[in-house]
Amino acid sequence: MADMSHGHTPAAWTGVIIAFIGFCVAGAFMVMGSVVGFWAGMALLALAAVVGGAMHLAGLGKPRRAELKLNTSVSEA
Repeated sequence: MADMSHGHTPAAWTGVIIAFIGFCVAGAFMVMGSVVGFWAGMALLALAAVVGGAMHLAGLGKPRRAELKLNTSVSEA
């Protein structure tokens, strides 16, 4: 069964919100026929990946499975 805390981290929420805004910007400018605006939306999508990854590395993401086992074994001792 999947872990129940999947995606419930500040890193995940921030990345998804920025990506959603990027998709909305790119979609709106695609309909309006603006190439520059479309690529600005695509740049926001790339920014979402960078920001989400940086926040994860800063400790605001979901801990890896190995880190969870390490923390569990320390707390049980």
